[in-house]
Amino acid sequence: MDSIRILLLLIAAACFILGLKLLGKPETARKGNMISAMGMLAAVLGTSLIVWEHHGSFWPMSIAILAGAAIGIPTAKRVKMTAMPEMVALFNGFGGIASLLVGWSQLHLFMVQEKAASLLFFAGISIFLAMLIGGITFTGSLVAFGKLAGHIPTKPIILPHQNLINGAVLLLVLVGAVVFGFYPDQYWIFLIAAVISLGMGITAVIPIGGADMPVVISLLNSYSGLAACAAGLAIQNTLLIITGALVGASGIILTNIMCKAMNRSLANVLFSGFGASSPNAAGGGSGEKREAKSKTPEDVYYLLEAANSVVFIPGYGMAVAQAQHAVRELADILMENGTDVKFAIHPVAGRMPGHMNVLLAEANVDYDQLVTMDDINPIMDTMDVAVVIGANDVVNPSARDDPNSSIYGMPIIEADRARTVLILKRSLGSGFAGIENPLFYADNGYMVFGDAKKTLEAIVSEFKED
Repeated sequence: MDSIRILLLLIAAACFILGLKLLGKPETARKGNMISAMGMLAAVLGTSLIVWEHHGSFWPMSIAILAGAAIGIPTAKRVKMTAMPEMVALFNGFGGIASLLVGWSQLHLFMVQEKAASLLFFAGISIFLAMLIGGITFTGSLVAFGKLAGHIPTKPIILPHQNLINGAVLLLVLVGAVVFGFYPDQYWIFLIAAVISLGMGITAVIPIGGADMPVVISLLNSYSGLAACAAGLAIQNTLLIITGALVGASGIILTNIMCKAMNRSLANVLFSGFGASSPNAAGGGSGEKREAKSKTPEDVYYLLEAANSVVFIPGYGMAVAQAQHAVRELADILMENGTDVKFAIHPVAGRMPGHMNVLLAEANVDYDQLVTMDDINPIMDTMDVAVVIGANDVVNPSARDDPNSSIYGMPIIEADRARTVLILKRSLGSGFAGIENPLFYADNGYMVFGDAKKTLEAIVSEFKED
């Protein structure tokens, strides 16, 4: 039985490593996801054997598997693509609370057996870190979920001296971790730190604005991996250590990539309250009243029909309208007419890393048509038409031109440099950063008001009627 268990856990580890590698390329991502799922199945079976060895029954694991499936399958089937970021945030949170409970149960076991005092320093620290990181991840992810779902204001909620207080509390908890490492039988230290960790998750994420949520989600994903790694060290589970390390490392790498894409440091994201601009630093205008020009779907048809090159720039509005299939159909028609069509993806467009890539892949958009911000900006001057679909902050010229803007310095897709810019939006409302977008009033910019999906379908109808 031991040989079978070890083999299953080795298979799981190999599947996770291979699956993660395959997830790095769009062409192999589906296969990578399936291999990773098979790895998780092997891990569950291997864990079931461990439970059987200790309890002589498969019932505890069977109940857990059935309960998880009863919750997971309907949720995965019913969740909309627009709600995918919220679901990812919850996944991160559940991973965090699971690690906290694993660490707690391990300590409680030693306390019941009156062996806590015999815990080595490293084991005690591992248990403490599993609790600390897991607790921060859990409540932090719940706050991120609330902001993404609109249950909590997306603007930063900043308390007086909040960063100073957070830093002092973190230092206090880390001192508590060292003390607990030397005296692991002091249960009260662990319990107080557990409560503090849950509070720290809230105070760490609530001051971060909605514009930074993609970065926060990837960072919380990394936290959940680090918590799992610590839990693995606490219970001496090699597979959990490997899996946690993979998730933690990949999350940190992705977070770093996204911070570079925003031209900001991780410390700036975590502690600056991005989007909490003062009245004279809102950016995007001098206060004079301006009027945006607008066009109808019929007007857009004539522009696109005559265009030699078109670049689509999707944002969260495309996800809300579920317009990815309509935009793919329009792109196919344009290509049949001999138009050069590209899709420009900003690294932080949407509400989670890769949000737009996932949506376009769902609509079977050829990956070769997708270009990065760095690739499209040098040739934007040559594009006849830029079609912005629900994007806002990632195309806001204030980030480039207005030193007083709260997003100044963030690299953007420079849609305003195209010969004509069409902005598909329901209104002139601001994006996550809460600031006005001068692109809406640019000389070469035209608003196309309405639901993006219906607007694109109306444009497609114009082409079909021609």
